[in-house]
Amino acid sequence: MTPTTEAIWEAFNEDEPGVFVSYADNLAAAIEALADQVVPEEDCNRQGMRPGGTGALSPAEAHQDQRQRTRRQLLAIAKELKE
Repeated sequence: MTPTTEAIWEAFNEDEPGVFVSYADNLAAAIEALADQVVPEEDCNRQGMRPGGTGALSPAEAHQDQRQRTRRQLLAIAKELKE
């Protein structure tokens, strides 16, 4: 197993002695681990205001925004499973 796959597998199979953990909780933990491995949290390094206060994002900024949007969606699924 690759380290990425192993981290997700371990998160899914993690048990605490004496604590009941549902499959939904295990799945949520695995999805959180997946988000951490595939789309880790990033600092948004914007270059400040653009001339005129508006303007298109650079390709790098657009890609970063998409990665963080994907991360938020994965974490939202995990949160919903925990509820």
